Amino acid sequence: KKEENFAMWYSDVIVLSEMISYYDISGCYILRPWSYKIWELIQEWFNKEIRKLDVENSYFPMFVSKDRLEKEKDHVEGFAPEVAWVTKSGDGDLAAPIAVRPTSETIMYPAFADWIRSHRDLPLKLNQWSNVVRWEFKDPTPFLRTREFLWQEGHTAHASFEDADVMVKQALDLYRRVYEELLAIPVVPGVKTEKEKFAGGHATTTVEGYIPVSGRAIQGATSHHLGQNFGKMFDINYQDEKGDTQIVWQTSWGLTTRTIGVMIMVHGDDTGLVLPPRVAPLQVVIIPIVSKKCTLDKLSGHCEKIKKMLQDKDVRCKLDDRSIYNPGWKYAHWEQKGVPIRIEVGPRDLEQNGARIVVRFGGEKSDVSLDDLADIVEKKLVTVQDEMFAKALKFRDDHLVQVTEWKDFVPNLEKHNLVLTPWCGGEHQDWEEWVKEKSREESLENLGEGPEDERAATSVAAKTLCIPFKQPDLPEGTKCIASGLPAKCWVLWGRSY
Repeated sequence: KKEENFAMWYSDVIVLSEMISYYDISGCYILRPWSYKIWELIQEWFNKEIRKLDVENSYFPMFVSKDRLEKEKDHVEGFAPEVAWVTKSGDGDLAAPIAVRPTSETIMYPAFADWIRSHRDLPLKLNQWSNVVRWEFKDPTPFLRTREFLWQEGHTAHASFEDADVMVKQALDLYRRVYEELLAIPVVPGVKTEKEKFAGGHATTTVEGYIPVSGRAIQGATSHHLGQNFGKMFDINYQDEKGDTQIVWQTSWGLTTRTIGVMIMVHGDDTGLVLPPRVAPLQVVIIPIVSKKCTLDKLSGHCEKIKKMLQDKDVRCKLDDRSIYNPGWKYAHWEQKGVPIRIEVGPRDLEQNGARIVVRFGGEKSDVSLDDLADIVEKKLVTVQDEMFAKALKFRDDHLVQVTEWKDFVPNLEKHNLVLTPWCGGEHQDWEEWVKEKSREESLENLGEGPEDERAATSVAAKTLCIPFKQPDLPEGTKCIASGLPAKCWVLWGRSY
């Protein structure tokens, strides 16, 4: 059960619903068609939206030389522990080791330097859909923390800080919409502190999600303002309108298959997946209730008619007419896979020219006539999407609290809450570390446990998630919860994946 053993529930659901198969290399997983189709639906929506922003798709190699990777010192230090290196070819050693991309800044930007010469070449806006390898040593979790994952990464170059800043915000808003409009998951948009920002960047913006039951936060996607740092490192210069040489301002932004894991955790129940209709590989499954008296031959015409009516409305649907399984088995199978609507067709429905609609989210059942069926299904899919978001939003909001004194901080983490506190500013990395260690110490003491294994994917320590863009009022004289210095903003904390 989800409430009793969340980790075991998650492992069972992703396998039984045919999302994932395990592989013989730790941290690598097979995405089966059911999960890959969800990723394709996200891709289709995202591609359409980035085209409106004049972003073009491209593809760059997955290998990067040691010299290039190590060109930006802070950047490589941020990724160094996770970089996978190719050192051999056949029986021989390579002349120099080659890294498998952990991210593509150092792969793409030498090409940017070649292509950008004049202000007329700007802005340059590229995206690529690719795989990335980060050889994590923490315990892997399918979709959430894996050694290889799929993502899109956008990389842009601009003539001014302000133009780059607009791009950062546009990309972040697309990520918010992926979570809220497609996956029915509420997120908190904000900016990362200095300690948590992207290595080598100027500033990192993020959308942060919340997982019920585990009570943990999860970083949904990030959009980085890179400033001119990489432009300086890779000599990405251009001549402005006056003929002067300038350095470009850059952005990078990425969304991964982690989205699928977050969706499973937020919406799934004890039966299995519960899929938001907008990303469900199948939105409707039609199941004929066959018996000796009422054979498939009698029902198939009625079922095919329903299928055609739904397809005409662009509803993704399937007729499950397999004769080796009985209707009860099919109900359980498709419920476990999270299909939003099941349509049952039996002898009575044939007589009355109707069908029974069963909704996965909430379990509502209704008998409808064939004349109204397609319209009812179309509306119901929209309603279910909205209701799933509303339920997740209420649960998240019920677990988001404001705390102004340290004594209330860890007790609220123990209640599975996200905690919003007054803060002395995103630059205070020392106090951020203090909160992390102090919350770990107090939590372990409360649990009566010894030190944490540093390989554990989930820690009891709190970390900053973001400084939310939407800030509550901060009364004058409010003190930072950790340092006691005057507070400059509210910061969101949580235990995180």
